[in-house]
This record gives sequence, C-alpha cells and structure tokens, in this order.
Amino acid sequence: MQWKSEVVIAGGGVIGASVAYHLARRGCRDILVLDRGDDFGAGSTSKATGGFRAQFDNETEVRMSLLARAKLGSFEEETGTGSGYSPRGYLFLACNDAELEELRRAQDVQHACGLAEARMVSAKEAREINPAIGDDSIIGGAFCPTDGFIRPMNILRGYAEAARRLGVRFEFGAELRDWNDVDADVKIEARGAWSGAPVAPLRRNIAATVPTNVLDEATPMTIWSGDWYHLRVRDGRVLLLWPDDPPDDSVWLAEVLRRTRERVPCLRDVPIEDCWSGFYEMTPDGHALLGLHDGIYYATGASGHGVMHSPALGQLLAELIVDGKTSIDISALRPDRFSEG
Repeated sequence: MQWKSEVVIAGGGVIGASVAYHLARRGCRDILVLDRGDDFGAGSTSKATGGFRAQFDNETEVRMSLLARAKLGSFEEETGTGSGYSPRGYLFLACNDAELEELRRAQDVQHACGLAEARMVSAKEAREINPAIGDDSIIGGAFCPTDGFIRPMNILRGYAEAARRLGVRFEFGAELRDWNDVDADVKIEARGAWSGAPVAPLRRNIAATVPTNVLDEATPMTIWSGDWYHLRVRDGRVLLLWPDDPPDDSVWLAEVLRRTRERVPCLRDVPIEDCWSGFYEMTPDGHALLGLHDGIYYATGASGHGVMHSPALGQLLAELIVDGKTSIDISALRPDRFSEG
C-alpha cells in the first residue's frame, strides 16, 4: 500500500487528531491521518481515565500542562465540543518525610512556572479535602485545585471533527508498516504505544465499582505518592488504579482491593463492576518525544500523559513545522536524546 499526501500523520488518537487540527488551522492543506483501527477511539484514548494535572516535577511538563489548560478553556469555542474540563483538584498524599520532601521539591518547580495555586497541605487538611481517607500513616501532601478531570473522547472527537471541517482526511483500517510506503513532504509519528522503539507499550489496569453515592463526584483525584495507588469518581462509579502489572489480573485486583480497604474504608463493601486495560506509551525516561528526527516528526511517547497534554502537543508540533520554533522550550523532549545518551 502506498499513501501520498503533503502531510501524513500515523495515528488517529487524541494526539494525532490534535496535530492534524493545529496544522490545518495554521494553513496546512492535504493532510491525511492513517489509523489501523476501525473508528476513532479504537486505541488507548478511549481507555484513559481522564485526569488532568499541572503538578509535575519538571519545568517542561508543568509548562505543557499550563498551555494545555489554557487551551481547554477555549476548546468548545474552537471545536464545538466541550472538553469536560472540571477543576476538582489533585491531592497527593505522603506517608513519610521522604515522600513529603519530594512533593515539596516538585512544588518549588511548579511555583517557578507560575502554578501559584498549588500548595502543601497537612494531614488534617488532606482529610478535609477528601474525608474518605482512612490511612493513619498520612503525614501531609500537596494539592492543586485547578487540576482535575477531562473527557478523553470529547477531546479526540472535538479535534477530529474540527480537523475534518478544515479538510483533513482520516483513513481507518490503514496499518502503516513502513514509512517508505509514504510519499509526503511531512511525516508525523503519533501512534502512541504502537510507535515502535524507543516507545514501548506498558499495560495498565483499571477497576470500576458499581454506581455508588459513597463518594461524591466532586472528590479530587487522590494519589498515594509512594506507590501511586489512586482513585477518582467518574459518572457515579469509583475508578481504582494501581500502576503495577502482576502476571495475573486477579492478583492485581486482589491487591488493589486490599489497599482500598486499608486506605478508603468507606469503599470496603462496594462491589467491582468492571475492569479494563489500556496502554501507556512509555519512553526510557518517561517523557514524550516531540520534534524531528531522521526526517520524521514525532508526537508520541507521552508516557501516560497523552490525553492531558494533547492540546499542547498538537499546537507545539504545528509551531515547529510551520514556524521552525516553538512558544515554549521543548528541547528536553527532542526525539534524538536517547541516541545522544
């Protein structure tokens, strides 16, 4: 199979759609997006839990979150679709001094980037923010009220439909095996977990309770920073996550339920209704690939942050392609950094 277009994007998930939209908005024409799925959301985007945060420990990702958050504010006006952005907050919990100091150092970076509303909280304040916390070992934490939640499929469909209105073509059931099969002036890799080295897929599980009113929909994303066990409420169900991949899903679920009973005892008797898996698209250092390398532009490897950063990733890559420079420094994300050592 041979594909010919001025711009070809491999991957029709939320990042590929964002890149297509932002390029079309900047005046690029003859854009073709290829995706091996049969429709939008066949990959990882539809599996995402929809968290959004600016509480990162490095300047690049904090600034990307701030750019993405600003774009979420105008998303419906731009695309005609609501992003679902809801600032319910992210609450990180620490159980020892080392974890607390790590949160404090990260917050110094956040404040330097302009995230002034992020703050450290005591154990008492953490329980006031989320009264469901039952872990007596909590000594404090960090909270940012402008972090919160988004709707991944809304963002994907918003960008995709807006891109189509600007003339972008999407071809499904199209599996690109070799970039030599593409005749294009601009080639863009945006297949996430399916991008190939140095990106590797990392399976992540999610357990969802039956609908319950035990926790309010306004409950912030609550994360134990030591092991990243976390939970949120979405559409009346509590989503339970623990980023580990035991060889057996039943072992994973048993451990998640054990931690839930200890840490959020009000969920002790709430049954699990559903479990599913998705892929993080991991790079060796856990940060995205964004830029040009060996004739291909990369917007992939977001390492679990693809949906939340998709507005920024799309805009920044469009800037790089059209203007030759970006509005924020993305040098830390250059795709050739691994070959450089």
